[in-house]
Amino acid sequence: MQTTLDHPFPTPPDAGGQSAVAPGVYWLRLALPWRLDHINLWLLEDGGERVLVDTGLGDDATREHWTQWLERARHPLSGILVTHYHPDHLGNAAWLAARTGAPISMALGELLLARAVYAQLPGFDTAAMLTQFRSHGLDEASLTRLEARGNVYRRGVPELPRQIRRLADGDEFRVGTQRWRVIAGMGHSPEHLALHNAEAGVLISGDMLLPRISTHVAVPPAIPEDDAVERYLTSLQAFMPLPAETLVLPSHGLPFRGLHARIGQLQAHHAERDAKMCADLDTPRSAADILATLFRRELDAHQLMFAMSEAIAHLNHAAAAGRLRRLEPTPDGVVRFLATD
Repeated sequence: MQTTLDHPFPTPPDAGGQSAVAPGVYWLRLALPWRLDHINLWLLEDGGERVLVDTGLGDDATREHWTQWLERARHPLSGILVTHYHPDHLGNAAWLAARTGAPISMALGELLLARAVYAQLPGFDTAAMLTQFRSHGLDEASLTRLEARGNVYRRGVPELPRQIRRLADGDEFRVGTQRWRVIAGMGHSPEHLALHNAEAGVLISGDMLLPRISTHVAVPPAIPEDDAVERYLTSLQAFMPLPAETLVLPSHGLPFRGLHARIGQLQAHHAERDAKMCADLDTPRSAADILATLFRRELDAHQLMFAMSEAIAHLNHAAAAGRLRRLEPTPDGVVRFLATD
């Protein structure tokens, strides 16, 4: 079995350009204002038109890009597919649909969670996140930094779709003569959509399979003891039956071949992270206490939000497997964990 990844397209397209990666499939890349500084988008041929997969962050710079792109595009958009609710994927869907008339296809679970976070509904709001992080030991100075950011989601997704065409696991998504099978996954988001074209040997993996970094797994405050890591690892199994030579088109990083090898690497990564974390819990410690164990770099406010959620996810996973015990909150209200060995 292949143990390394092959990158048949080592050079991303220029800003504003596109490059063919398979018959009827084109690669676009947009900038992001974070440490993870880009997102890959995909255009699918639909006769003389195109279907866009994901839309980029809904900020001024990206919308200026899309304005220029629409002015010079030779092939109008006939549809927009959103893999999941995160701002760099959903951010411009409603905006582009209003300008092109293209319908939006996505999972209902993703739209509902987007609405909950956008509207700051209880359990999905900033206040709930701060309460969750405080209960897992994050200090007040860091909580103040996070609170000052406000509703970051709404800045990245200024408007939401009012209507969608619903897609779910196992559905067939037809684009011209192409037939794409929907593979839904959990852990990163509630109903993340990947697309597999068996005839072309192509998988649009979104954020479920990335070639260099591990997919972020998160525990929303509304479901504080959820085992998001297990949901993610289980979801990866749906990709195992695909042919080894499948061309994987990820949302971040370079297209690659080596699907099974990458799944093995991700499984090993989570097992290694779990073991390192449990070894550090010979005395009761909180999620905030183990951030330095799991993340070896200094974290800005944006990264800290992701790091805390991921630390909680890994603690929940090890506790569900019996490798850790979740202790009752101490008088300071902090939840701590202790290794069972």
